[in-house]
Amino acid sequence: MVRQIKNKGANNIKKINIYSDGACLSNPGPGGWCAILTYKNQEKILSGGEAHTTNNKMELLAVISGLEALKERCEVEICTDSKYVADGISKGWAVNWRANNWIKSDKKPALNSDLWERLLNIIEKHDVKFIWIKGHSGHEYNERCDEIASKTAKQFKDNI
Repeated sequence: MVRQIKNKGANNIKKINIYSDGACLSNPGPGGWCAILTYKNQEKILSGGEAHTTNNKMELLAVISGLEALKERCEVEICTDSKYVADGISKGWAVNWRANNWIKSDKKPALNSDLWERLLNIIEKHDVKFIWIKGHSGHEYNERCDEIASKTAKQFKDNI
């Protein structure tokens, strides 16, 4: 799935890749997230987690944290194995939920509206393309993100 959001005046801006993943040891339970940002030959790894959370929250936080780490407007390709995040943006669900005061088409409240709001606000600052990749399929960065997110989740479990 690909969703591209274009801003005007996109000349000579940095091209960044963000690879992201979230993990939860039980759902809900201890969770972790990881985002790996790449620019030319540079790499930055971000991670975090919570003692009581959900996998979807961790998936969203990975993408949000990666985007929030950018200091200027960039052209960003986000690779995620989360259909929840990719489809939420690519299919316009999150935009529609926000327009309907965070109520979905089935009249139920949209979950994680605070995180979706943060994500929608931050992607407006960049030229963003979302790419869904199959998890656990040998993609180098997805595997690394999964490993780091899982280790972080375990640290939160160990500290309970």
